[in-house]
Amino acid sequence: MSLAGIRLRHLSMHGAGRIPAVLEFGPGLNVLYGSSDTGKSFVVEVIDFMLGGKPPIPDIPERDGYTQILLAIETLDQKKFTLLRSVDGGGFRVFEGLITEPPGPDVEANELGEQHSEKTSDNLSTFLLGLCGLSAKRVRKNKYGVTNSLSFRNLARLVIVNETEIFQKRSPLSEGNPVTDTPNFATFKLLLTGSDDSSIVQVGPRGQEDQSREQQLDLLDKLIDEQQARLAELTKFPEELAEQYEKIQKSIEVHQSELSSTEEAFRTAANRRRELRKRWEEGRDRRADIASLLERFALLDRHYVSDVGRLKGIEEGGTLFEVLGKASCPLCGAAPEHHQKDSACDGDVSATVAAAKAEISKVQVLRRELAKTVDDLQREGASFDRRLPKLEKELQEISNNVESFLSPKLAKLRATYGQFADKRGQVREAMAIYQTIQDMERRRVDVEGATHGPKEAAVAEGDLPAAIAEKFALQVESILKDWHFPGADRVFFDPKARDLIISGRPRGARGKGLRAITHAAFTVGLLQYCKTNQTPHPSFIVLDSPLLAYREPEGNEDDLRGTDLNQQFYNYLAKIPDDRQVIIVENSDPPDVIQKRKQVTMFSANPHTGRYGFFPLRPPITETTEPEITNAPKP
Repeated sequence: MSLAGIRLRHLSMHGAGRIPAVLEFGPGLNVLYGSSDTGKSFVVEVIDFMLGGKPPIPDIPERDGYTQILLAIETLDQKKFTLLRSVDGGGFRVFEGLITEPPGPDVEANELGEQHSEKTSDNLSTFLLGLCGLSAKRVRKNKYGVTNSLSFRNLARLVIVNETEIFQKRSPLSEGNPVTDTPNFATFKLLLTGSDDSSIVQVGPRGQEDQSREQQLDLLDKLIDEQQARLAELTKFPEELAEQYEKIQKSIEVHQSELSSTEEAFRTAANRRRELRKRWEEGRDRRADIASLLERFALLDRHYVSDVGRLKGIEEGGTLFEVLGKASCPLCGAAPEHHQKDSACDGDVSATVAAAKAEISKVQVLRRELAKTVDDLQREGASFDRRLPKLEKELQEISNNVESFLSPKLAKLRATYGQFADKRGQVREAMAIYQTIQDMERRRVDVEGATHGPKEAAVAEGDLPAAIAEKFALQVESILKDWHFPGADRVFFDPKARDLIISGRPRGARGKGLRAITHAAFTVGLLQYCKTNQTPHPSFIVLDSPLLAYREPEGNEDDLRGTDLNQQFYNYLAKIPDDRQVIIVENSDPPDVIQKRKQVTMFSANPHTGRYGFFPLRPPITETTEPEITNAPKP
């Protein structure tokens, strides 16, 4: 019996064109810690999936392209196997040895079904139970002494505790579904005592009324299971739905107010931007017209200057002709005596000179008027030169505010508001389902309570023997004291609540962080008790976020950051024997001495330091380059 049990050796995911994501484990303490959103909790979910959990596994972007999963396991008597399963679920292929790459379909392997069956041995549950020394065991199903064949899934919830379950207020033996509470407790009792429920004699309903009542109970059980499955798809915390709805409603109101004010600010800024752009464009166009006019007027002025020069030449030439005296007319060739001074002709030099002077005066007037116009245009242009940069700066500032702040903020607020609205609808649906479940459970209690014959019910309850419950509680108490848990003076097991009473307070009545660490103590205590007393146990446990009080305390009483519990927690687990395996998944850093151990892995979320996460970091795909895979994790 002492050699029965398994330990995990490595978990890996594979896909075409993808570097394998590999994580190795060993005997004793294993720690996986580091930044959020690096795949730590995903690892826990995949381990559970590879031990028979139902699909789907979390659909995170990083797993895109990975199609197969390998989980290597080793028995305590050194037998080695590797389980292969598709990420989409379905059956398993089992290979002998520790396989690091998925073998081809032609490689010989045992095919195992995903569903437990006591009639055949070709399923994963029966295979794993055989390795754990728990073959052909039976556990109680209901008060009539009906028993079911033990499934490995009955064990899985006692050894794999995810981050959602670890801080629940209910007992570690409860899933929140009364239908499963009886087999869960029966499995717990089997591990502590080593004895199953196969010797129980089934007591059926005594009469037609009891048979009818039993049928009602079966129907209610099925309906509750269906509703529980629907509820599980919507939320993991049904007890907190009302509080969650209230928080969402308040968030929606806050977002509605902020959304309205942001939309108003966006409209005001957009209108101002539109006005400024119009003024700037009109000013820019007018400034361009002024520049064009000034160029044309400069050319016109040059023409005026040229005309004045030409006219002055005529004036000077005419004056010169008059100074030279009498001579033959240069125009008509007439002799001086034939000149007719009293008649005008084309050769009248004096008239030509006078006309030139008059034209010069006219052109000069036009130049003065042109100069005045140019001066006015230059002053107008200078005014635009002063105003346009200011308008452009203000326009740029408003545009930047709209594009870089208001528009993204508005889009984010609208998206967030939509998400809150969707979440509110989802919570409403979950609340309706939860209420339906509660109604059916009350109906079930009423129907069950109407059953006559208390002796029959007592036969089916099967409480844990007081001596064993006391030994288990003392085991947990010893662990809590070794961890320096505050107030661990006395620990009892409450048979009614099927949970621990610690220093006079129910375990579930404490803060979230303390519930997490005491749930961990419960799970570790069960492992230690079974190994010490040589009762069956899978020999490994996986705990996700047991030290929540170091990260998210709910209040002063729940805050353990000022204690050395973190140090003592790891010191205790570091000494655990190699015939058992503990896998801790945490966000907070373990003590330095623990970080140096071989089976400790940190996910840094930093592509330049250590291992990035469970999956190798891949650069974004661009249109011009083929995607490459970089920064492969170290095994």
